Amino acid sequence: MSDISEHPTSTPLHDINRHPDLPEMRERYERLLRGRQDSALDGMILLTGLYAAVSPWIVHFSASNPDLRTSNLIVGLAVAAFGLGLTMAPERMGRLGWACAAAGVWLIVTPWVATVGHHPTTGMIWNNVLVGAVVVLLGCATAGIRMATAMAARRNVPTMSSAHPSS
Repeated sequence: MSDISEHPTSTPLHDINRHPDLPEMRERYERLLRGRQDSALDGMILLTGLYAAVSPWIVHFSASNPDLRTSNLIVGLAVAAFGLGLTMAPERMGRLGWACAAAGVWLIVTPWVATVGHHPTTGMIWNNVLVGAVVVLLGCATAGIRMATAMAARRNVPTMSSAHPSS
């Protein structure tokens, strides 16, 4: 058997710069790097919204405070819809992160606003404050990442593939 590593035609076969699909591969890699950085947050927003919608039945205050139950159901479904919209059409729904943050603030203050005439229990307060805080954090994180990505695109910040020496 002969050693093919010393064969004169083996060197050009390993040179990627001669590959016929190199421009297309670079363009695909560039698109991948420009892709969304916050896609995991969208699913967490969806799940947090679903929990907020069903939390009156989980924490057992659906019968004692129907106003708070209705508020959590509506706001939770709205946050879940925001998360679904961010997942399904991120280009069109990019600014919904701020709407999620506003919905989270509403969830935080709801135990005191929607329970007029009733006294919220400690479980109701902790449930809404924690869920609202999570929604605010996720909404602000989503909006912040999208703003940073848009600003970087406007400034033409070089990405890893455009900084590659063979480009």
